[in-house]
Amino acid sequence: MLTRLKVSGFKNLVDVDVRFGPFTCIAGANGVGKSNLFDAIRFLSALADNTLLDAALSVRSEGDKSGDIRSLFHCIADEFDPEMSFDVEMIVPETGSDDLGQQAKASITFLRYSLVLRYREGSFGNGFSTGFQTSGLEIVREELTHITQGDARKNLPFKHSVQWRRSAVRGERRVPHLISTSLEDQKLVIRQHQDGGSSGRPLTRLAGNLPRTVLSAASAAESPTALMARREMRSWRLLQLEPSALRRPDEFTSPDQLGSNGSHLASTLFRLAYMSSDPEQIYAQVAGRLSQLIEDVRHVWVDVDEKRQLYTLHMTDLGGTSHPARGLSDGTLRFIALSVLELDPREQGLICLEEPENGIYPKRIPAMLRLLKDIPTDPELIVDIDNPLRQVIINTHSPSVVQQVPDESLLVAELRNSLQNGRRFKKATFSYLPNTWRNKAQQNSDDLTNVVSKGTLLAYLTQVKPESQNDRVIDRQDILPLLDGLDND
Repeated sequence: MLTRLKVSGFKNLVDVDVRFGPFTCIAGANGVGKSNLFDAIRFLSALADNTLLDAALSVRSEGDKSGDIRSLFHCIADEFDPEMSFDVEMIVPETGSDDLGQQAKASITFLRYSLVLRYREGSFGNGFSTGFQTSGLEIVREELTHITQGDARKNLPFKHSVQWRRSAVRGERRVPHLISTSLEDQKLVIRQHQDGGSSGRPLTRLAGNLPRTVLSAASAAESPTALMARREMRSWRLLQLEPSALRRPDEFTSPDQLGSNGSHLASTLFRLAYMSSDPEQIYAQVAGRLSQLIEDVRHVWVDVDEKRQLYTLHMTDLGGTSHPARGLSDGTLRFIALSVLELDPREQGLICLEEPENGIYPKRIPAMLRLLKDIPTDPELIVDIDNPLRQVIINTHSPSVVQQVPDESLLVAELRNSLQNGRRFKKATFSYLPNTWRNKAQQNSDDLTNVVSKGTLLAYLTQVKPESQNDRVIDRQDILPLLDGLDND
């Protein structure tokens, strides 16, 4: 669970400091930095499992065919920042396994991870290099430390119960640092300290020679806590539910966990149903959820074609007609996918979702938001298989969504003027409403730079300046009386 993220030097994110609870909605106009924040999270997730170069290329700007990873760095005119930095606070799973199946248990589950990367000019000047330089990025600092149970309360300012915190933050500090960076003989070295009960010397590596982060190579034997941090970051993903993937039947041999694009929906639902003691109850739960979105729902189920060895998602309407996935609307399929995800105990970690209102009838948006708020962990209950440590962050520019989310969950993204080395630029800011837990978490109560009023937010989101005042729906003579009636209500 990602509880705090500081980013600087990544795209238009400069000196950004954002706290997250179980559910967060980021609202703002197009092009202000909402997606860039998601890209920063995706980049960190990719770094936990890939080389620096592969991670960078996985989040490069859309339409950038050159492979120039410098585009990830903040830029003013033609001048790029030389470094990008990330500071992460996260709650990680207590137990898990490494890539070889070796079991691990974290010594403590609340951690702080810091990473600073520098652009390194390659032979072709585009992020690709030759010889021993395997990427256009170089690690300047990498550190992993504990956040003790005594400090957990002040570092988790969102509303939660003591029982939830004690079940989520477990263990005790065994070593001062799990990963540290220092200067030796004028060279940066990164040490991985062992916390698995071994008293062996830390593993030391030259930072300039590393093609990947030290965290990405953590194993159960050397550093089980670092491994669990790696597993947590790997679980952070952006859901981009594509209708074609959601409609596709699954073979019997297909993976049975929902893909980031919505693939394997049928096989995932089938696995959930037939691993339970009552498959029909699982189908009924999904159908019950879907009935909050559309009224004409009797049953949701998976057809098993033994001859072709295929699973196919179906929905049966109140008239008894069965509709395969290929005949369902995009919004219906996305809603089913999120309903299945909510029921799946395998789904843990952070889920990012862009514009969840797409394909949803405006009056049904509250049903979508109720579902999204039910997916993450309930911070009033203990963390267990029925209340996994799961988190949801969405972004939107829809006033209909903004008006429905709780004040405590809302952030507004805006571009604000700033100054760096005497040059003006616009940077992304993420502001919260007054008298919310984020506001109260500010150490300096007089600092109002990250506070936005709800009135300002709604006026900003709903403001429209058309070139012509003619032919707008809102100006129709038959519509105006209806609006007057709403005002009177």
